[in-house]
Amino acid sequence: MSSLLGHPFRVLLYTIKAMALGHVFVTYAYSTGYGWGPSMLPTFETRDEWFVTDRSYRRGRGVRVGDCIVYSIPVEPGEEGVKRVMGMPGDYILLNSPGVGNGNMIQVPKGHCYIVGDNLPWSRDSRDFGPLPMGLIKGKVVSKVAVKGWWPFDWFTKVESGLHPVSVDDLPKP
Repeated sequence: MSSLLGHPFRVLLYTIKAMALGHVFVTYAYSTGYGWGPSMLPTFETRDEWFVTDRSYRRGRGVRVGDCIVYSIPVEPGEEGVKRVMGMPGDYILLNSPGVGNGNMIQVPKGHCYIVGDNLPWSRDSRDFGPLPMGLIKGKVVSKVAVKGWWPFDWFTKVESGLHPVSVDDLPKP
């Protein structure tokens, strides 16, 4: 240990290497972020909850309908948000909530996705600012973290798609 601390330049060099490795990990592998607000209820709580983001999904790589993503908010530069992907390029999307409005639909343009919050009345999403460019996607939320109890492995909960296939039995009867 004395050889490591023996030369200040060596300590500085190891510190710089560790910081560079940490930067690469947070930018290209995984990062954590704090979430607040009611737009993603019940998937995420309104406060006291963190989420783990897989940055390999940056710019929409591998993102599918149903995934929760972290994105740069296009109408608030420098701010990030979390929403669920409801449409990918080429998909047809209902512009308003079901049963609200006139039932207009749009086709999601190439290079964009359509995102909405799970709590529709409290969400500012693609219904307000249009389809989101894939380049604004920062990553996919893979886990949420809430410190409850003393056992750290109980703090993590995997974030699932939230969308399930519809069977014929689920359809309304005429």
